[in-house]
This record gives sequence, C-alpha cells and structure tokens, in this order.
Amino acid sequence: MELKPTRFGFGEALRDVGEIEKRLIVLGLDISSSVCVHWFAEKFPERFFSIGIAEQNAATIAAGLALEGFIPVFSTYGVFAAFRASDQIRISICYNNIHVIIGGAHAGISVGPDGATHQALEDIAVMRALPHMTVLSPCDANQTYLATKAAIQQIKGPVYVRFGREAVPNFTSITDKFTPGKIDELIKGKDVTIVATGHMVYHALKAAQKLNTLNISASVLNVHTIKPLDQESLIFHARKTGCVLTIEEHQIHGGLGSAVAECLSQHYPVLMKIMGMPDSFGESGQPEELLIKYGLHTDQIVDEALKLFKKK
Repeated sequence: MELKPTRFGFGEALRDVGEIEKRLIVLGLDISSSVCVHWFAEKFPERFFSIGIAEQNAATIAAGLALEGFIPVFSTYGVFAAFRASDQIRISICYNNIHVIIGGAHAGISVGPDGATHQALEDIAVMRALPHMTVLSPCDANQTYLATKAAIQQIKGPVYVRFGREAVPNFTSITDKFTPGKIDELIKGKDVTIVATGHMVYHALKAAQKLNTLNISASVLNVHTIKPLDQESLIFHARKTGCVLTIEEHQIHGGLGSAVAECLSQHYPVLMKIMGMPDSFGESGQPEELLIKYGLHTDQIVDEALKLFKKK
C-alpha cells in the first residue's frame, strides 16, 4: 500500500483548484514547503504572498481578502493556527462568518520527533467551539485532497482542515465521493461501533480485522467532518451495536470523543469509551513508538473494544 503524508493532499488540492478558481489566494507563513503550499506558490506566484512568521497577521489579512471577495487560504502547524491566531480567527473570521480556509498541519502525536511544542493535540477542541467554523479531519492523503477541494468549492464560511506530517497508508480512492458533514461507514458490524478520525481511521480498520478473528463484528466509522457532526449516522450505529469506542490523536477532552458523547448523551445514551491523549502533552519520539506509549495503537484499540463489548 502506498504511504503518503496527508499534507501532500492539502498542497496538491490547492495547486489543482487554483487552475479553476482564480479567486483562490494562498498566504505562506515561512514554512511553505513543510505544509506543502509551495506547490501553489510555484504555479501561481502572483496569488501567493509570504507573510513570514506572523500567524495573527495572516488571519487578519485572510479576513480582509475574504471580505473583498477572494477565497484565502493560510496554513501553519495546528498548534500555531489554533492558539497563536485564535483571537483573530474568532473575531475577524468567525464573527464575520467569512470564507477562509485554515490548514492545521502537524496534527496529532504522530508528528513524532518535533515533540510536544509542535504536536497539535487540542486544536479540535478550540476550532469546533467557534461559531460558524467547519472542522475537517480527513483520514489519508487522498481524502485530504478531496476535503481541501470541498473546503474551497462547497463549504461556506470558515473551514479548518486538520492533517498530519508523516507518511501514512493512503487507502481511500481519489475518486471517492466526499460529502462534508456525512460519516463514511467503512465496515459494517453488529457488536461494537468504532468511531475514528484522521490517521486513527487506518488503525481502526486494522483493529476491526483483528476483532473479526475473535468473532467480534465491529463497525468502523470515518468521521472526516467533526463539525457539523453527522448525528443521524451516530445514533443509528449506537442503536445497532449498543456500544461506541472513539479514537483520535487529540486530547480526550473536547475532541471527537466529546462531540460524540454530547450527541449520544442527548439522543441515545450507550456505553462509551473515549481513546485519545490522556490529558497529557506528547514528547519526542518515533510515531509508532508514541502511539504505543499513549495507548493508540491497533492492539490497544482491540483491547478496549473487547472490554467495551464484554461490559455490554
């Protein structure tokens, strides 16, 4: 299977959509090649502006461009987008409900060697709390490409697209349909529902295969849109299996698991387990080692799913 960083899908989509959408403008923040917006810059230098290490300025410039009818994109590491520029995103972008696309790169613990300062583990919580903000968290490079295109061409208002650094399995098809706000059911099951987002979707699929050898039938749901959340699909699967396990490269507070719990607690309470970062910062290390240390690897997902099923 091809291994490809999700950030590549983001950069390729900007470059390709730029051919069609002449209003598209990209702002670089001194890490253009790292977040892959350099491909757009090389092809459309007249529509690329280097802002430097100035995330707050980029957010306000993007807001001004959007108010003038352009479609601005700026991208930086998720820790800087969600925190350093949070005031400008909240007031200049979200309060005005304008169409600005924000690329949140280097998401999750699998960023690896860059360590705690660069591992975005709280960005979902921040972004989904902002009024009008759409939050996309695609599972691989192909889906990141489709999600980025949808952010530009289909969604109105502010959009946060979350993606990672390391090469991961690219297991979806570039020809798949991407519908913002709808959950993708990847495996049908009857015993337990595994709800995953981002890089954890592939681990959820592998866990479901292992559970199948233990005669446990697991549904696997890919939540590529965390906000707005597909409540109808979640409720359907909760009714079907009676227990839900959520998995994310994010703090257990405020992320995907919290969003799912908010939904089900109000509409169809079931047994739940939230897997994520245990109220902890990450550290420097290899992605695989970090996933194991913080309990997010395939075998650990299998163990938690078995515990949940037995409780049910």
